Amino acid sequence: MSRREVLVCSGTACRSAGAMEVHRRLSDLIVEYGLGDEAVLTETGCAGPCSQGPLLRVMPDDVLYTQVRPEDAEEIVRDHLMGGRVVCRLLWEGHESLSSIPFFSHQKKSVLANSGVIDPDRIEAYEANGGYEALRRVLTAMSPEAIIEAVEASGLRGRGGAGFPTGRKWRFTSDAPGEPKYVVCNADEGDPGAFMDRAILEGDPHAVIEGMTIAARAIGAERGFIYVRAEYPLAIQRLEAAVVQACDRGWLGRDIQGTGFGFQIDLRIGAGAFVCGEETALLASIEGRRGVPRSRPPFPAQSGLYGRPTLINNVETFANVRTIFRDGPEAYSAIGTESSKGTKVFALAGQIRNTGLVEVPIGTTLRQLVFDIGGGVLEGRELKAIQIGGPSGGCLPAELLDVPIDYESLGEHGAIMGSGGVIVLDDTACMVNVARYFLDFTASESCGKCVPCRVGIPTMRDILVRITEGEGTFEDLDRLEELAELVKSTSLCGLGQTAPNPVVSTLRYFKGEYVAHIEDRICPSGVCQALAPPYTIDPEACKACDQCAKVCPTDAARGTPGEPPYVIDEALCIRCGACFKACPFGAVARVVRR
Repeated sequence: MSRREVLVCSGTACRSAGAMEVHRRLSDLIVEYGLGDEAVLTETGCAGPCSQGPLLRVMPDDVLYTQVRPEDAEEIVRDHLMGGRVVCRLLWEGHESLSSIPFFSHQKKSVLANSGVIDPDRIEAYEANGGYEALRRVLTAMSPEAIIEAVEASGLRGRGGAGFPTGRKWRFTSDAPGEPKYVVCNADEGDPGAFMDRAILEGDPHAVIEGMTIAARAIGAERGFIYVRAEYPLAIQRLEAAVVQACDRGWLGRDIQGTGFGFQIDLRIGAGAFVCGEETALLASIEGRRGVPRSRPPFPAQSGLYGRPTLINNVETFANVRTIFRDGPEAYSAIGTESSKGTKVFALAGQIRNTGLVEVPIGTTLRQLVFDIGGGVLEGRELKAIQIGGPSGGCLPAELLDVPIDYESLGEHGAIMGSGGVIVLDDTACMVNVARYFLDFTASESCGKCVPCRVGIPTMRDILVRITEGEGTFEDLDRLEELAELVKSTSLCGLGQTAPNPVVSTLRYFKGEYVAHIEDRICPSGVCQALAPPYTIDPEACKACDQCAKVCPTDAARGTPGEPPYVIDEALCIRCGACFKACPFGAVARVVRR
């Protein structure tokens, strides 16, 4: 019998679905059946399709099992590990090979190459897959200037949202006078629906350490910090272990691999303030001060941590670095578009079939991301919008599905790539309410230091609240646009400068919904309860089952069991939707106003 390795996804999403219970059951069964020499269990980071978890991948057979439960473990052990027969009922839509699954076949994994494949708690697994070879090459064969030139030639741009050229930032920090210099990894990922950095840290922490160490050599730094939010306990646990292992193996410390170059990394745990994702606020937090941004210039490259030159990149940016020096800058720059090179990791969330973590070449279209990889929206629904770029991003309509995902193209249409959060919205979403949601978030997360952000964002939010409650006016729309421009142009930091984007983009593409809320006093999607149309019952479909009447809290649904049709009193209907959800025959629907 050939030796098989069972890769158990133990990322946060699969853990929440019960992956560790599956792992324990498999471990017990392998012992019980005496398979210690024929099968090995490996915990990995996120494998990608979070909606299908818990996930198991059996190698070298390359078979992926989805939504596995502890009670499935014995069948997997008995039939597959012992008998060599695939358990077909656990396959993803009948696909035996992972490479044949559309979710994976349309991706190009570079940053995520190890995630879901290796044990992130074992540095030996990282080294076996070429880990730290890029660092070895840099330390033994390249000058700091050559390192920076290679990063510049690769075309890598910062993956934190702004897309600033990484090589240029490294050069600025290298050329800045002052010692010591610092390298800081921004792992304070706080966008709703985003989990790219968390998954990278959980699945491949050594890639970030290697990238940071290469950056340290390039700019002449001897100390670095990873600033990670406390809400990421698994990422913190694996980072701490990875730092210790890297020190023990000589990849961190005073004399790395006998080259004479020294670099050490410390972790700093943030309390979860969204504004600390902004560079200067993050630095203030590391220093033990309140995390609020400051005016720039000077930029952190000139005066950053403790007033010294500081290089700040996010998790995904550092995880890209090893690829540049492993494959060469020319190979890296061959992927992507003319101005946006490489791949980008996205977190797919919202009303979509396949939620999860994906990596695609920059320039991939929204259609490919949402439909080819994400599987599209749920059956019976239609795509309405794609919210990309987090709370600072924009909402693009379905008509723009063929827009390529790159910095310039998204910017032309009122959105940003951001850190990589993508929320898919179907035709049940109210775009006015979506804009309100994101302004609720940014208003609560504003540090309050500057007036435009402290006052402007809540004022915009309050206008949206009035509109969703049926009290809006057309003057409010003009006021929203005026405030959006004011807040964008005068706020101190990126939070305020980009917070109006959801409002601006929904006004641009979905103004008809705002008009319906104001003029017709109707929320077309029925989301805003104060403006939702009442429910009605189709007499042709009603079977008088009495389910609607049983759940109606106001006795608006009335009739005699067995004697159709039932009716709904509009005056009593509070638009709660209980009857709609309870009807087994689809007879309940919204009243259509023409």
